[in-house]
Amino acid sequence: MTPAAESEQPACARFARTWVRSIAGTSYVSLSLAETEQLLLLYTERLVQALFAEPFRSTPAREVGFHLVNAHFTGIETLSRSVALLGDELLSELGLEGDERLQVRVAALQGALSAGYAQALRERTLDEQEAIRQAVLDARDAAEQARRASEARFRAVFAEAAIGIAIGDVRGRIVEANASLQRMLGYGLDELRKRRARDFMLSDDAAEVWRLYNELVRGHREHFRVDKRFVRGDGAEIWTNLTVSLIRDEQGAPNYVVVMVEDVTDRHLLQTRLRHQALHDPLTGLSNRSLFMDQLARVFENADGETRVGLCYLDLDGFKVINDSLGHDVGDQLLVAVAQRLDTYVSGRGRMVARMGGDEFVILIENTRSTEDVITVADQVLHGLTKPIKVGKHELTVSASIGLVEREVVGTTPADVMRDADITLYWAKADGRSRWAQFDAERNAREVARFTLSATMPSALERGEFYVDYQPLVRLADMRVAGVEALVRWQHPEFGRLAPDRFIELAEETGMIVPLGLWVLEQACAQAKDWEERFGADAPFVSVNLAVRQLRDPRLVYDVARILSKVGLRPQRLQLELTESAIMGNADEPLDALRSLYDMGVRIAIDDFGTGYSNLAYLRNLPVHELKIAGSFVEGLRTHSGPDAGDVDQQIVATLVSLAHTLGLTVTAENVETAPQAQRLRAIGCDSGQGWFFARPGPPAQIDELITEHA
Repeated sequence: MTPAAESEQPACARFARTWVRSIAGTSYVSLSLAETEQLLLLYTERLVQALFAEPFRSTPAREVGFHLVNAHFTGIETLSRSVALLGDELLSELGLEGDERLQVRVAALQGALSAGYAQALRERTLDEQEAIRQAVLDARDAAEQARRASEARFRAVFAEAAIGIAIGDVRGRIVEANASLQRMLGYGLDELRKRRARDFMLSDDAAEVWRLYNELVRGHREHFRVDKRFVRGDGAEIWTNLTVSLIRDEQGAPNYVVVMVEDVTDRHLLQTRLRHQALHDPLTGLSNRSLFMDQLARVFENADGETRVGLCYLDLDGFKVINDSLGHDVGDQLLVAVAQRLDTYVSGRGRMVARMGGDEFVILIENTRSTEDVITVADQVLHGLTKPIKVGKHELTVSASIGLVEREVVGTTPADVMRDADITLYWAKADGRSRWAQFDAERNAREVARFTLSATMPSALERGEFYVDYQPLVRLADMRVAGVEALVRWQHPEFGRLAPDRFIELAEETGMIVPLGLWVLEQACAQAKDWEERFGADAPFVSVNLAVRQLRDPRLVYDVARILSKVGLRPQRLQLELTESAIMGNADEPLDALRSLYDMGVRIAIDDFGTGYSNLAYLRNLPVHELKIAGSFVEGLRTHSGPDAGDVDQQIVATLVSLAHTLGLTVTAENVETAPQAQRLRAIGCDSGQGWFFARPGPPAQIDELITEHA
């Protein structure tokens, strides 16, 4: 036995004693109570060992069921009481009744034990059947004395057999029936003789039963075996294993039919119970994932060219908070209440509600006419969940996010529908929760493209698919190029040229912004060194954007110093741009890194200044050289005068320029697109401008031309 099973020896002994008491008197065995208890203890230990075995196998339970029959525990109540006791008492004796994994294993052991028990009984039945059939054949061919002896033996078996036996003629009339069959069907012998085989056929019997019977009475087959339901004389239903054999006369023509009926009602009920457990959620009673997927597959299998189907994939909002704060018991009760409401709102022909796991549910709507059918169901669910749910002393309000899919069945698969519903569910959550979202193929394509970019970015950097464009920062006083901003681009082999807004956010989310940013920094510094060597004093400094994640990288200062040293560029020729929100935070470590870079001689600039909520007085304590005024303020300066002259924007820009100069900072205006903007900015006192008026981002050769033009 496993260590876990060995530690449960006392529990096994207690269970064995309970088992003995439970089945006492249900079977006739030649064992004392002590011997019976010892035998059942051995079986119990085998079951416990199988329960804890890894990997788990139910075969030992099947062997136990087989051995029970071989030990003559064959009473009608023996199996049902043993199976019920195994399900109700074993885990309780082991102190593990709350373990869901072991509960599933116990259910498997119950089924295996029943299967082994049934197999042993069936083999025993077949042995009896063969003996009876042989007795009938012997009675036909033997002499009168032999026939009488054979008939006596047959009568003994016929009368004393535990299974029901009937003899009928080929016209379907019942000639003889033993006491077991009379008790089983609830009819006396006289009543049975007045009936025909057809009287016991039910409307829901499979057509296969009739076909097999007709073939047998015509002599085309010798026997057949089926499971069949009967209605007793008192109206109760029983399930049986029916074995029908043909007896021929001396000329070989069909003469009699021998029917053996084994009552398997307990086994059938157990199998039905186990099947229900396998296909339904144990907490809510709803269909589980397996049953739902089977039903969805059937919808697709039986669909024609016009069949449509709809799905609502539902997830409760904030359910984890309820579980964590009020406990899993309250959470489970809430799930049960939600399941009941869903079943109430969605029940109907062609609809199914299933629990997929956790707090996720899915609703299948068959034969939809349009998306409106699915939207109507989703709205009903959302409205129904707004009513508070009473759970113990708590009155809880819960909402849900729902992903909707509705489409023709042709051209798609169950997996496609489930995938798209799951994707749409997360759209609903991202859009604000407590709402539904409908599947959008175009949006999904964008999401897929976004994921593709995210997944291929590391290898793209290695393959050299990224490159750097440069946009000039022009001194407004003399229109000479003072610096350039390095802007990374991606030449994707599938999507073509990608601007930063397509991939920078992804790089920040995945952490790729750090290696990508270092690559851009090294490329830009190498290019700045090249300009310095070729243009000397006229060479521009290079400005590189720094993401928040890069600023928090503890190796930032080391990496910048390493790159500058590697390319031989003076720190004063490098400017690092950070967003206002990143540099104005209160964290000490990023500011320490900036101060180290500042002390090294690297220029620090605040990008898009004016769009945040910065404390302007805080600027004088920051290691900053330059402010880059956000383009939204510059847009109002496009004209010289008039109602659109942007006086307010001009005053704001003038104030920012004055403040920056007071603090010893230079100012660059972004998004300069017209000559009037440049003139007004120069008049205000702005130091530099950047925008399409001067040049769009381009290759280094474009900057070469601008430097040469104004040299």
